[in-house]
Amino acid sequence: MTPTTRPRHRWRVPVKVRVLAAGAALLLGGGATAVVAADASAGGAHRSAPRSAEAGAATATTVVCPDVGDRLSEVPGPARQRVSAGLAELDAQVAHAYEHAAGPDGDGDRDRDGEAVLGELRRQRSETIGRMADAIGEQAGRPAALTGLSACTMRKVQQVETRGGNAGDAEAGARVLRRPLPGGPAPADFADIRSAPAVSRPAVRAGGSSGTFTTRCGRNENGHFNSDNVIVTPGVGNGAHHTHDYVGNLSTNAFSTDASLAAAGTTCADGDRSTHYWPVLRLLDGSAAPDARKPGGGHDGNMGRILRPASVTLEFRGSPVAKVTDMPRFLRIITGDAKAFTSGPGNANASWSCTGFENRQLKDKYPVCPEGAQVVRTLAFQSCWDGRSTDSANHRTHVAFARRDGSCPRGFRAIPQLVQRIAYDVPKGTAFAVDSFPEQLHKPVTDHGDFINVMPESLMARATACINSGRRC
Repeated sequence: MTPTTRPRHRWRVPVKVRVLAAGAALLLGGGATAVVAADASAGGAHRSAPRSAEAGAATATTVVCPDVGDRLSEVPGPARQRVSAGLAELDAQVAHAYEHAAGPDGDGDRDRDGEAVLGELRRQRSETIGRMADAIGEQAGRPAALTGLSACTMRKVQQVETRGGNAGDAEAGARVLRRPLPGGPAPADFADIRSAPAVSRPAVRAGGSSGTFTTRCGRNENGHFNSDNVIVTPGVGNGAHHTHDYVGNLSTNAFSTDASLAAAGTTCADGDRSTHYWPVLRLLDGSAAPDARKPGGGHDGNMGRILRPASVTLEFRGSPVAKVTDMPRFLRIITGDAKAFTSGPGNANASWSCTGFENRQLKDKYPVCPEGAQVVRTLAFQSCWDGRSTDSANHRTHVAFARRDGSCPRGFRAIPQLVQRIAYDVPKGTAFAVDSFPEQLHKPVTDHGDFINVMPESLMARATACINSGRRC
């Protein structure tokens, strides 16, 4: 693939960098003093702190657009690079529109400009979507429906607990974050894990597969980070607009191919060259981040120090009602939705908890854990495969989640279910947030994980045999 640089846009105001220079007592429950907003454009000029920070906005404004990538049904091979570049360009356009909508203070007080911002955004999106549709149309039928996805809206977001909410959760949120941060998160995004609902899994029945296979790939001790997404926007640098943590394949970036992944080194045992990645978690303790001016970091509105995982467990599980079949090599799966806050919960699959409480899971809140407990993210992947494709145009329709009873939908077969479990040592009383697209306001519902299977076929066969025979390997 030909490397694609980040597209240029007509917006003249770049996405802000908001770096916490110290632990802003007005915003965080800790120590000292100030919030610094810095510009991450090429000139790197500094701006003053938001004048509304002390008051703490009760609402925020975000931009809501249809997710074009999720609506793709066919992308012929020769069109993939242009479609990928178009998707990245759409994301950048929304980020710039969000910056205008939120206003210089991040408080959403720009209603007078909203119509103009949305009008310019619609024009830009219409041009970009048109080019994507043309690229697809050169090889297949031109997807006329895509052109109807250019219009966006603005949404006011409540940033504090409203009447009728859980008083304990409001208190828990206030313990770690006293006021909403510009660009998110907010106190309302945190909840005491003890208030979370209990979860259960269907029991394994006769004919099911109860074994597990664990692949050991470390916890990114080698510091493999980038803001690419080789599954969704291949060939585009900074296609994710947020930073990813990687374990497994040592070479993964926007320009990886099946061949390059198969030839690369790995942090996994047994020659497993699979790649696993997820957005980093950042500690909002007031310390400045090393990537405060870099793509995926402050350049894209992600502030705070990256928190390294204390442990990472990558486990493949069976089906409660069937034997599993081998995953094909180079199968790509994404679980969860980086745009779930604005797109809705249809593809969301976030699960937040604490050690000692993992029978309780939060889907749209960050957990406030008891002292000594770790924060845990659990990303359970789709466990049903269509038996034909290693990927699909929207990276979702070739796989599916099992039904409530554990069975696969018609036309799909059970494969080993990957569960990524990532635990963190978060200092008590300190806020944290997952990296996100700027307009997603760092909401916990946007958590997601990515996986490309690059296991040797013999290793995958061994994993499947362990699972089907009920062993733990």
